[in-house]
Amino acid sequence: MSTQTPAPLHWKLVIDAADPHTQADFWAAALHYTAEDNSALIERLLSAGALPGEATIEYHGRPAFRDLIAVRHPDDPYDPGTGTGLGRRLLFQRVPEPKTVKNRLHLDLHAGPERRAAELARLQALGARVVREVQEPAGQWLVLTDPEGNEFCLQ
Repeated sequence: MSTQTPAPLHWKLVIDAADPHTQADFWAAALHYTAEDNSALIERLLSAGALPGEATIEYHGRPAFRDLIAVRHPDDPYDPGTGTGLGRRLLFQRVPEPKTVKNRLHLDLHAGPERRAAELARLQALGARVVREVQEPAGQWLVLTDPEGNEFCLQ
């Protein structure tokens, strides 16, 4: 009997947002990622009548889904027919309710002590806010929030 190791699952982190496109702009800039270009897929869906026009918006001069957008690592593969990333991705989806409690999951950005101050200034210029500084025997980091109040850490 042969036992094969299953292939790792492909995944993305989905983040609820009031304004997915603003969040995508922030996180693409924060991580040096690329906002996905789904315009070819959207145009095909529109022309086939499978997507109503009100489900789209213009985003950076091209059609985009109104209620969701993803950012991906620029070196990872993607499907050129849909623009969908096949690697590290964050997907922002519109939800009607505002954020009300602390995140149960967050990103840690690792800049290193030599780059932390410069990265902090860059992230603040993008719209991040410092919540607190943490100093523990295990290390030190900053807790920040993105423009919609989602917590993340900078080490």
